[in-house]
Amino acid sequence: MSATVVVGTQWGDEGKGKFTDLIAAEMSMVVRYQGGHNAGHTLVVNGESFALQLIPSGVLYPHVLPLIGNGVVVDPRVLLTEMDMLNSRGVSTDRLRVSGNAHLILPYHQELDALHERHLGKNKIGTTKRGIGPAYADRAMRVGLRVQDLLDEDIFEKKLNAALEHHNMVLTRVFNRLPIEASKIMDEYLGECAPRLAPHIADSVSLIHEELEAGRQVLLEGAQATFLDLDHGTYPFVTSSNPIAGGACPGAGIGPRHIDRVIGIAKAYVTRVGAGPFPTELFDDTGDFLVDVGHEYGTNTGRRRRPGWLDLVMLRFASRVNSLSELAITKLDVFDQLETIKVCVAYDVDGERHEQLPYHQSLLHRATPIYQEFPGWQCDITGITERSDLPAEAETYLAFIEEQVGVPIGMVGVGPGRQQVLHFSS
Repeated sequence: MSATVVVGTQWGDEGKGKFTDLIAAEMSMVVRYQGGHNAGHTLVVNGESFALQLIPSGVLYPHVLPLIGNGVVVDPRVLLTEMDMLNSRGVSTDRLRVSGNAHLILPYHQELDALHERHLGKNKIGTTKRGIGPAYADRAMRVGLRVQDLLDEDIFEKKLNAALEHHNMVLTRVFNRLPIEASKIMDEYLGECAPRLAPHIADSVSLIHEELEAGRQVLLEGAQATFLDLDHGTYPFVTSSNPIAGGACPGAGIGPRHIDRVIGIAKAYVTRVGAGPFPTELFDDTGDFLVDVGHEYGTNTGRRRRPGWLDLVMLRFASRVNSLSELAITKLDVFDQLETIKVCVAYDVDGERHEQLPYHQSLLHRATPIYQEFPGWQCDITGITERSDLPAEAETYLAFIEEQVGVPIGMVGVGPGRQQVLHFSS
């Protein structure tokens, strides 16, 4: 009766998908517990890449039941497209289940998302404009439609009309847009999506607890990452849900006593997409190198990610708020050609040293990183299969991270492939 949580410790894009896929081999169920299709991840299996947005990574294993939990917001059109892609490539989605309590993203959510972002102008958040935030807002205001509503046309129509009464007023009077017609949404969602999704809609809480009560292993997969968390991230430049490990409980419908392992995924450096503070951000040739060698472009959007050195102030905070039991470091091989590697160990804010994350946003915006430098190994580590074969410089770098964060490193990624992972003994 135990569950494992995999959580990003930075601003996302740490490589959670690869490690979730790797750990899923030991699991009977993989549950996505929050976010929407704004969080893409790429898996490389036998040289073949799979870009997923909504479906949990465990779908690639025939013995795993992939489940989209109640904490996720779902665009059924995107989900069906993703299912079709997997099916066409020989990966069955018959086992996929979607919580009936998950909320739906509807066309007006996406339109409102884009309009609000445009209205913010230079203060824009950097949203993907996929309708995630407005869908979560409707959920909080109790005017949202849920996946289970696809199974009852009368309820769907009543809820949709009630929501459109409000949203069309905003669209027409505030943004001078045409109103959205309920009939078009009903034709698409009830006529096209509902019949195909109906076999996959389930009581997710019962499914999860049946696995736990049978003594099987459940993996809880978060989207985005710690510093995009609605409460603990760099607000307001955050997502609209709680990616931290604690968010797995309401997002999946389990209590904290079921969770006995929390794996924090951290890239060997840091990247960020969209606006917001970034103390270790690089604007030089080294930053360009990290982007080019690390292929730092969004899976969903194609946007260039903002690069920077590893930030241990952030990582210490992530360890605290997630109760990390271990770390997995990704993309260590991106450093193979570098002569010098820097790590941020503290911030200087107005002459004062901060080793823990300042709680006040004004201090974070003024933070200057204090670095410690390490020599690079300047050799190719992508073919290494044993920890003992790592260059001494790489071992020193990893040991320093463990010492500074106080959390053991359990796995290290040395390439994009599923098997390019070194396992460290605890």
